[in-house]
Amino acid sequence: MIALLHLPLNQTWNLETFFPGGSESPAFAAHLKELQASIAAFQEQVRNTPSPQQAAETDGLAKLVELFQSNLKNIHEADSFVGCLLADNQKDKKAPVLNGQVKSLYAEHLSSLTHFDQVLTGIPDAVWSEILKKEPFQAIAFPLHERRALAQEKLSPEQEALINDLAVDGYHGWGDLYNSTVGQFRMPVEVDGETVELSAGQAFNKLHTENREERLALFDSWEKAWTDKEDYCAEALNHLAGFRLQVYKYRGWNSIHKEPLAINRMEEKTLNVMWEVIDRNKAIFVDYLNRKAKLLGVEKLAWVDVDAPLGDSSKKISYDEGASLIIEQFERFSPKLAAFSEQAFENRWIEAEDRAGKRPGGFCTSFPVAGETRIFMTYGGTLNNVSTLAHELGHGYHQHVMTDMPALAQEYAMNVAETASTFAEMIVADAVVKSASTDEERIILLEDKIQRAIAFFMNIHARFIFETNFYAERRQGLVSVERLNELMVDAQKVAYQDALSSYHPHFWAAKLHFYATDVPFYNFPYTFGYMFSAGIYARAVQEGAAFEDKYISLLRDTGSMNVEELAQKHLGVDLTEPDFWQSAVDMAIQDVKEFMRLTEAKVQV
Repeated sequence: MIALLHLPLNQTWNLETFFPGGSESPAFAAHLKELQASIAAFQEQVRNTPSPQQAAETDGLAKLVELFQSNLKNIHEADSFVGCLLADNQKDKKAPVLNGQVKSLYAEHLSSLTHFDQVLTGIPDAVWSEILKKEPFQAIAFPLHERRALAQEKLSPEQEALINDLAVDGYHGWGDLYNSTVGQFRMPVEVDGETVELSAGQAFNKLHTENREERLALFDSWEKAWTDKEDYCAEALNHLAGFRLQVYKYRGWNSIHKEPLAINRMEEKTLNVMWEVIDRNKAIFVDYLNRKAKLLGVEKLAWVDVDAPLGDSSKKISYDEGASLIIEQFERFSPKLAAFSEQAFENRWIEAEDRAGKRPGGFCTSFPVAGETRIFMTYGGTLNNVSTLAHELGHGYHQHVMTDMPALAQEYAMNVAETASTFAEMIVADAVVKSASTDEERIILLEDKIQRAIAFFMNIHARFIFETNFYAERRQGLVSVERLNELMVDAQKVAYQDALSSYHPHFWAAKLHFYATDVPFYNFPYTFGYMFSAGIYARAVQEGAAFEDKYISLLRDTGSMNVEELAQKHLGVDLTEPDFWQSAVDMAIQDVKEFMRLTEAKVQV
């Protein structure tokens, strides 16, 4: 498979296949115009379609569902394109304007769906059950029934439409302000005797240098740079939360976790038992942090030390080497995943170039009309970058195996989306550790793998604790910058069991996940995905090549059932009980035990 890659690979993506001309694309302008007309047609159609009172009266409903799914795909196409433009070049002044247009169209679409929901709720229960047994409804029975049930808990269609309209310049507008603030972020760093200004993405990559003094100095600069932006970030975060809380109040939703749990199609009991199992097992991960501190020659790790490399990390992995490594390991587990990844590399579906002007982080986004995906990241040659690349390819493959399904059946939740990506990441990480030729190399690679467990069990737990506590205080009024810093540090101390000597007060400002307006509580799904994928990975190791088709079947079901049903059907496990979660944590514990064994002699006096 590796030989099929044509090296060197191009590290910039190709967006011209969708809408030639970037933000000035006439084709994209035409797409938005057609989409607006189609949304208007749906609005007109939904107002003139009565709720079926008999199972035979479904012609009007069938036409509505068809147009709904067409609009959904075209909105995703537009949103993905604009998202790519915004990430690719934060100096593109036209892209934010287009983003505003897409958000406005999306708001119109959501408003029209409030009337569609009214059609659904007007169908008698017995008739509804019969309708869902018929095509075209049977293939999308789960998401349709989910919509109907949720609509019964919301406000009137007129009020929900008003919320969606006001969200464009209110709710989503605050998210846009944060993105603009990050786009202006600059951190001065001295390189070869000259001061250069780094973007947020470039600066973050620099924080993982091997030299501790340099690392601490860079982190100090990182904190100061976010301090300069803290007022803007606090405004955005406070008003995003305020908007959500007001909506929840009028809907009568008392729990701030209700919406994210519904979006992620999981029960509160599942979420609680997951965190409980993680908490019960944190002692050994604290031991790991303490061992790492000794290996670095310090009493306690500072925040910036947690992800610091052990040993010589000066060796860089070129983009071509990283791509070849990923495909080789994917091939051993899943030839279909490897073939998809080869296609992504060869056809320039990936933006990986390390250059100024790009937004931080990484993502994978789908173009459902074209049947393709695009991956964004900044590749700096680290093992972590290779992991990110594998992670995003996992996202892309998840979408790829669902391309032929109805649009509504492709709407899987974030937590199961993170399952596919983390599964792909595990394949590469595990293979790299096993292929180590010396104990020294194995220690470095194991440590990199354990870092991800620490991120999911501690870093993301801190985010969840912070947001939960922040929203509780936000109900009483605006939360000051100083208090945000305190809440963040308090959450980090709890999540890391006070194992660190210093923390990251402005993490709430630096982490864009807190400002996402499409998914509230954009944090715990990552931990769920990591844990769930660990169970899937264990099954894949056990069953070998026979598991590939079962894995695809699981992925294809992710938009058609809740996570508890998904786990029961494909893995035979109960997610509301601790057993599965403990087995997932045990996999990470085995890595820690091996790490502790290999490093024991290094810390003995």
